[in-house]
Amino acid sequence: MSQATSSTGYVTPAATIERELEVKKSRFIARAGQVADRRAALAFVEAMKADYPDARHHCWAYLVGNPETAASAAMSDDGEPSGTAGKPILNVIQHKGIGDVIVVVSRYFGGVKLGAGGLVRAYAGSTQQVLAELPLDEHRPQRAFTLAFDFADEQPLRHWSNLHGAQLQSIDYGNRVTARLDVPVEQVEAFKAFLGAQGIERLKPPNDD
Repeated sequence: MSQATSSTGYVTPAATIERELEVKKSRFIARAGQVADRRAALAFVEAMKADYPDARHHCWAYLVGNPETAASAAMSDDGEPSGTAGKPILNVIQHKGIGDVIVVVSRYFGGVKLGAGGLVRAYAGSTQQVLAELPLDEHRPQRAFTLAFDFADEQPLRHWSNLHGAQLQSIDYGNRVTARLDVPVEQVEAFKAFLGAQGIERLKPPNDD
């Protein structure tokens, strides 16, 4: 998967991986993975601290949402000189064009001071190394639909969904069937045409556009 945004989405981590870089006897252990929001990002940082409790620094940055228009981003130097850790990590993330991603770099000090420039290069290099090997998936923007239909319409709806990448999130059986689907944005107009042809009713909860 190319590390770039597409016209219909952006790439996100498909796994959590870890890589290590040594610079003048200091160990830089970088871990990258997927996060959906700030709470998940901070939990990811805490897990790294728990795995490497004796590391001197746990520096990090995350970016949530489309990397071109990020919904949320943050960084931390965790005791390193200001601007030498979190910012270089975030800069590499932004350059790679990956969304919903966090990188935590835990440092074991090796006794040799690296200086501000050396720290920037080490944290950026650690981030570059782990992101270069990070497996990626494409995140496809979706629209949610809530529907009501007769039992005979369920199979055609499932068939259309399978062919066009829509995901059935829930289905309930009563006098009529109600269902909620997520439809890729590029398929929305085709889906509306399908609903019209089948006579399937689209319900509109307050938060459903």
